[in-house]
Order: sequence, then C-alpha cells, then structure tokens
Amino acid sequence: MLIDSHCHLDKLNYSDLHTSVEDVLEKAKQRGVEQFLTVGVTLDAFPNMMEMIKDHPEVHASCGIHPLDVDSEFDLSIFRQYAANERVIAIGETGLDYFYQPESAPRQRDLFEQQVEVAVEYNKPLIIHTRQAREDTLAILKNGQADKCGGVIHCFTEDWEFAEAAMDLGFYISISGIVTFNKAVELKDVVRRLPLDRLLVETDSPYLAPVPFRGKENQPAYVRDVAEYIGLLKGKSFEEVAQVTTNNFKKLFLNK
Repeated sequence: MLIDSHCHLDKLNYSDLHTSVEDVLEKAKQRGVEQFLTVGVTLDAFPNMMEMIKDHPEVHASCGIHPLDVDSEFDLSIFRQYAANERVIAIGETGLDYFYQPESAPRQRDLFEQQVEVAVEYNKPLIIHTRQAREDTLAILKNGQADKCGGVIHCFTEDWEFAEAAMDLGFYISISGIVTFNKAVELKDVVRRLPLDRLLVETDSPYLAPVPFRGKENQPAYVRDVAEYIGLLKGKSFEEVAQVTTNNFKKLFLNK
C-alpha cells in the first residue's frame, strides 16, 4: 500500500482530466495508493475542500495558510476552528518562501509563527514549505517548540545539512517527483543518505509530475513512480519503500 502524503485534490483539473474526485481516487487505487492527505493552503478554500472529501474516509485533510497565500483572508479564530476539525490531521501547508515573494517575508513569518503555535497546542504535525529561507524556517520551528508536535518538510529540495537539522527536530522528509528530474543531482544524493524510516512520498499534485509524466498535470496515482524511483536510488525494493513510507505516515499523522 502507498499513501500520497501531500496532494491538493481541490486544485486538480475536473473539466478535462478527471470527472470527479472519485475518479482521481480510483485511478490512484488502481496503482496501489490507498490513502491520501489533501492539503489546505487558504482558509477561504478549506470548506470546499472538506465538502469534496466528506464521503471519503481514506482521504485525510490539513488546514493552513501557504506562504505564497499570506495575502488571503486570515482570521485566527476561524483558523483554530478549522484546525480543530477531527478530519484535520495536520497543520499546514505553512512556512516561508523568499524565492517568489521576499517582499512579504514579515507577513509570512507572522502567520508561520501563529500556525506553529496552534500545531503545538493541538498536537498536530506541521507541513512545512521552505524555499530560500533555511535559517528563518529552522529558527521559527525551534523557537516555537515544533519538536513537540513534529511534522514534515514537504517537497524537499534543500541540502543535507538542512535535512539533518529538520530530523533533529523530529521532522520527516517528504520527496516529490522532483527527485526524478535529471537536474536534481543534489536531491538524489540527499535521498541516498536519508534513512528510509524518516521518508515520506508525495505528489504535490497537480504540480511537479514525475518522469515519465513531467510536463503533464500531476495526480495522486503518480506517487507510485516517486516511490519506485526512491527504491532505485537507495537500492531497495518498491515494496519495502511503500511499506516503510506508509508506516512512517501512520506514525507521524495517525498515532497522535
């Protein structure tokens, strides 16, 4: 069994590519993907995302404000209400992105800190996005005592030193289809060094489809291609990668 630990089911193409969320899930199940974590990025989109998955217990949810969406509507009381939902097993996607929006860095840090605080209070793991913000990301996690709730650095593209620092805080490392790209040399090296029991696999669909689907819209079914490639890099069977990453997901998100 496989779990897609990070997808955006409410952002997939339902006009041309899929007929419904049921269609998406069935395509994934045909490739051995049995559970999913659909990730929230704004508060205004959260109710629609939850409505979409209400009849699908195999789909878990998260609630957060993405660092590139910090100009969206944010009300701490509403966020806390959404985060307390029993279907919500994680807080995020949150974090920092100084690559695309360095001008919003102060606002990003403010909302990131608030989300860390709620995650620790509710004891729900964090889903972290970080790009060109390594020092600040780690500082906010450490200062906010994020080691108490743990979490995952999603769609990992950082170096080995950052991976070590994150794992020291009790965080897992999630690998997306980027690892299959020819130019992802450093990431491939990091994956070879990472202990399998600290890894998760994800699609981040509809973004970042792995080879051989690169350039097309991503979907949860393609998480199998990520897991298979990780197996090749680490000299492990697909079955072992699938089993261990599934166990890792359950340990992080479901055994709270």
